[in-house]
Amino acid sequence: MASLADPAEVRAHLVAAAEAGVAITYAELLERLGYAFSRPKMRALCSILGTVDEEAEARGEPALAVLVVRQSDGIPGQGWWVAGGPRSRGYRGPWEGPEAKRFIEKVQAETFAYWAKESGG
Repeated sequence: MASLADPAEVRAHLVAAAEAGVAITYAELLERLGYAFSRPKMRALCSILGTVDEEAEARGEPALAVLVVRQSDGIPGQGWWVAGGPRSRGYRGPWEGPEAKRFIEKVQAETFAYWAKESGG
């Protein structure tokens, strides 16, 4: 099976979101890539998000996958949490709820600030 999308295309959508200072839902990102939301498509997207973040880290950039969130609560799904990003930042709290939301907002703010600076904003 062919890949759902080129990681560079996914990255471009995430950089645009970061520059705009907004998070994007899994469904919104899939729609921008030309797909309707489905669990299998979301899982395939999550794999690409891991690649995007690995490449961002290699460039010395902040994580971008943290910008992709569930519509229900504005927090990334389980795959993001188990990928290691939170642990590498010393976060050991829950994956849901107010504490998780505060942590995510902090990480997203760092990403927004970086890309605002990069885009001259």
